[in-house]
Amino acid sequence: MLPRNRRPTPPGEILRHEFLEPLGLSQKALAAALGITRVRLSEILRGKRGITPDTAFRLARLFETTPEFWLGLQTDLDLWDTLQIHGEEYLKIKPVETAA
Repeated sequence: MLPRNRRPTPPGEILRHEFLEPLGLSQKALAAALGITRVRLSEILRGKRGITPDTAFRLARLFETTPEFWLGLQTDLDLWDTLQIHGEEYLKIKPVETAA
């Protein structure tokens, strides 16, 4: 469920504050462990790039979580951002009436 009054926490912030910092991992070490470039990781951490299914599988394997956890964080963020941009348009759409 999306928060109503604030943007969901980006997955890169969760990665930084809940995994990278507590484990004392550098960005360089994390990128190497994941098999991705430091640029890609840096963009994720800064919120400039989203979590892809590939990244989700890599993070899930490394941190013993699930890909769904990482993709869920990204989906919540994407839904929130889209709703902020197009929410008024969505309200104009009338549901289709179905025969009861």
